[in-house]
Amino acid sequence: MTIRADGSTSPDYFDRLGHGTAVAAAILERAPHADLFVVKVFDWALTASVEALVSAIAWSASRQADLINLSLGTTLPGHADRLRDAVGAAARAGTLLVAALAHRGIDYLPGSLPGVVPVELDWRCPRLAVTVDDSHDGPPRCRASGYPRPLPNVASDDEPRGLSLAVANVTGVLARELQAGARTSATAAIDLLRRVEAAGNQVNEAARWPPRHRHLHRNKQF
Repeated sequence: MTIRADGSTSPDYFDRLGHGTAVAAAILERAPHADLFVVKVFDWALTASVEALVSAIAWSASRQADLINLSLGTTLPGHADRLRDAVGAAARAGTLLVAALAHRGIDYLPGSLPGVVPVELDWRCPRLAVTVDDSHDGPPRCRASGYPRPLPNVASDDEPRGLSLAVANVTGVLARELQAGARTSATAAIDLLRRVEAAGNQVNEAARWPPRHRHLHRNKQF
């Protein structure tokens, strides 16, 4: 479905940009049994209103999503309170957000807010791996590759890549490892990613049961 700029909804979820499709593919490559809700906030361009984003988060949480993938971010501090409230309401509903933390040293919202799993791009990270960086004074940062899944007969330069796919890669690992309805906090999710990293980013076959729902969006300012 689509969330329009004013927060209203439309049943149209056709991906005119190809970005959401790439994000979904990255998640499903890591968690092939995950169920996806496709909630579109971008239509003809990679921009959206904060009203659309807040409404999309609320819509997803009201349908008992386990994870919301937010491959997007805004640098506008005026939106912090509304996004903080949206993150808190989602957490109370048992829904955890995974979002872009920063790009080129500039923090994004909601990825830099407490209660969100924050993701940075790391081109050195193996494509299917996730790492957790505790070297900073602040909260830990999750890092993942921004490379897309290789596709036959498609040049790699033609595929979406970068921070948006890094976020999706982290979401996919969490979707694979978590049980449906786990109501996991950001702290517990990051601890789980540490354990996955310590195990060499091996697949936990015992945990590969289908989590209920996931969501897809992407990266620009509102």
